[in-house]
Amino acid sequence: MSTAKYDCIIVGTGPAGIFAAWELCNNSNLKILMLEKGRDINARYCHLA
Repeated sequence: MSTAKYDCIIVGTGPAGIFAAWELCNNSNLKILMLEKGRDINARYCHLA
């Protein structure tokens, strides 16, 4: 079993988690892991108001 190393782990990929990951990816060289127990991000949808 191998061990992966991450600089930042984001638990929850709701709007805040996704935005945090986006900002970290665009403004740093950190290795990021995102964890979510819900639906895959491609299976989500947002109703327009």
